[in-house]
Amino acid sequence: MSFPRYPAYKDSGVEWLGYVPSNWRRVRFKEVFREREERSIAGDETLLSVSAYTGVTPRSEILDDGDHLSRAESLEGYKVCYPNDLVMNIMLAWNRGLGMSPLHGICSPAYAVFQIVDGSSSRFLHYLLRSDEYIRYFKAFSAGVIDSRLRLYPDAFGSLSTYLPSYEEQQQIAGFLDRETAKIDALVAEQEQLITLLKEKRQAVISHAVTKGLDPSVPMKDSGVEWLGEVPAHWDVRQVRSVSSFITSGPRGWSERIADEGALFIQSGDLTESLGIDFGQAKRVAVQQDAETSRTRLLCGDVVVCITGAKTGNVAVAASVIEDAYVNQHLCLIRPTTDVLPHFLGVFLKSDAGQRYFAIAQYGLKQGLSLESIKAAPVAVPPVSEQAAIVAFVEKATTQVDQLIGEAVLSIELLRERRSVLISAAVTGQIDVRGLAPAQEQAA
Repeated sequence: MSFPRYPAYKDSGVEWLGYVPSNWRRVRFKEVFREREERSIAGDETLLSVSAYTGVTPRSEILDDGDHLSRAESLEGYKVCYPNDLVMNIMLAWNRGLGMSPLHGICSPAYAVFQIVDGSSSRFLHYLLRSDEYIRYFKAFSAGVIDSRLRLYPDAFGSLSTYLPSYEEQQQIAGFLDRETAKIDALVAEQEQLITLLKEKRQAVISHAVTKGLDPSVPMKDSGVEWLGEVPAHWDVRQVRSVSSFITSGPRGWSERIADEGALFIQSGDLTESLGIDFGQAKRVAVQQDAETSRTRLLCGDVVVCITGAKTGNVAVAASVIEDAYVNQHLCLIRPTTDVLPHFLGVFLKSDAGQRYFAIAQYGLKQGLSLESIKAAPVAVPPVSEQAAIVAFVEKATTQVDQLIGEAVLSIELLRERRSVLISAAVTGQIDVRGLAPAQEQAA
């Protein structure tokens, strides 16, 4: 859909902004906002957080499992903000870490809080300040050398300028963006739901193949494992220890040997979600010719399982290893026997059956698996020829599903790109959306 332009434009005098509608006025942010310095007395107000993804929201709504609401002993002295205030994480303003608050609450003393003093529309300013152009603008004027140390201090923010339309026009633009972004967000949500369903389908296909086989007519037997159920009668139910010639975990202390050159050092983050290892992103480590080096070297055909951390239970197969590589202490290395195909073992451990066992076997409050629990993992093992057929079937089926997932991911990327472009065009006056507002909104 194409949008009309304004009848007349003028040079903004700002290179990155270019031409703006002739009726828009130039103001500095210190004319729009005034910093609010009010502090909480009791610290019992709703604690707010601001991020690139959620804007300003209660911190309790975005906590990950195990996170604390706050590590401070008391929230007394935290900064107070009110509805329609601008809350800015000065350390992340360059990364969209700012937004207009819909709530009354408190935020970190390290944040900056501003109230609107010129009567501008909070909704419009929210879109403007979080648009791609203004985020780049804020980054250019943030103090610091590297991204992790950039700071947009309140005085620097106040000295920056913008072009604003009238309040009525701001409301019309905000209303248009509310509607259009809601439509795009709904399409994104549909694609995300599709991805979830496709991943569930992929997992179901894998799990059925590695526990029931490909021939629905074969006799079945009780596996003897409650959560595994029945398996084909001619399959063996064994443990990982009996289908492996070697099992070990990575060496401790090698993190001190990480260097710019050396052998590849495979860590949990290098294991992909599709049984692969991303060697291109792996760090390097200086190795010595000792027993630890020989023990933890990764060979072609090895199966790797993450045994600690957030990715506990993730599985990968070293289909090929083109240069020396070693696993770190958070990984378990399994070398299958000749009667078990590495990819079949990897697929089984990655299936619902394998993942259910890992979930049961984890110990303690911290996620983790012991080598003994890995060794004791049950595996339903068909003849090698049938393993090969199952692996081929799974690869074909998952490739088709992964292609559909990739198409959905691309759709989401394009939708989000369109969302960003639409917002930027509207808040900088590159498109005229005034006539696109519903009649009732124009009347209001």
